[in-house]
Amino acid sequence: MSIKRAGISGSLFLYLHTNHILILKNYKLTLAILTVAVVWGTTFLSIRVAVETIPAWFVAGIRQFLAAIIMMVILFYRKEFKWIGWKNLGYQIVFSTLMLVIANGMTTVAEETVTSSLASLVSACSPIVVFLGSVAIGLQKFSFRALVGIIMCFSGILFIFWDGLNDLSNPDYLVGVIFLFIAILGWASGTIFTKKLNIQSKNITLNLFYQFLFAGIVQICFAFLFSDSYQFENWSIKSISAMLYLSIFGSVAAFFAFHYALTRVSPVQVSILAYINTIISIFLSWLILDETISAKFIIAAILIIVGVFIINYNKELFKRKKITEEA
Repeated sequence: MSIKRAGISGSLFLYLHTNHILILKNYKLTLAILTVAVVWGTTFLSIRVAVETIPAWFVAGIRQFLAAIIMMVILFYRKEFKWIGWKNLGYQIVFSTLMLVIANGMTTVAEETVTSSLASLVSACSPIVVFLGSVAIGLQKFSFRALVGIIMCFSGILFIFWDGLNDLSNPDYLVGVIFLFIAILGWASGTIFTKKLNIQSKNITLNLFYQFLFAGIVQICFAFLFSDSYQFENWSIKSISAMLYLSIFGSVAAFFAFHYALTRVSPVQVSILAYINTIISIFLSWLILDETISAKFIIAAILIIVGVFIINYNKELFKRKKITEEA
């Protein structure tokens, strides 16, 4: 009898202990998902605030360079810092050029002349370009569902510029819009390049350090070459704080939270955060920066978000992923 009671007590203890661990894991997962959604949702807002008094290439370059330093400290702490070899370095330079120098850099430069809400909404179209590029090189197949999604996305883009065609006559605004689309092409090319090579990294933090470092050095060089004026004494505390926020949270904290979430749920499920980021970004731009959000802009946002969702819809999206890790 005592043996049975002991067995029952042991099982109960194990059950409670296991569920306690699962609760903690769910708590961490929730925190990770919220971090990614909120932090990446504030990225466009933070860039807009940063470029108010700091030249855009300085914002992008210092952001990446500081992120590289933080990554290096983490790697030294973990005793994982090492040389990755010339071949892998070449891959990281390509990734960094496409996704950080071009995509992130051009978006930052664009926000000197366009609103953060417009930048976030146009950037939300990047999955369309990724899909079309993937179809072009045979990584994905075209479908009627994809056609519907693409039509909705392009309809959304038309709604964006419905009342703003006259604004395109402003050279600065036009250049900003062009930079946004170049940024989309850069991000899409980097994504497709990654999918095509299908490189499996054992230490993403180490690779990201090299990516951040390369992008930071290149963009800071661009800052000194292309900035009309970089009077450091005119940089406001608010802009500097926004730039630091982008480095610490936008580049590093959100990255770790994103990859933590990927270990608990499927990549398809994590991808839904892209839609939440756009909504948060537009809302905060209206709330904090007093940017005008018209009815047509809201319709455009709905069309683009739904269109991208249709293109990327997967049956795994609403399936639960079983956690098999040991406590």
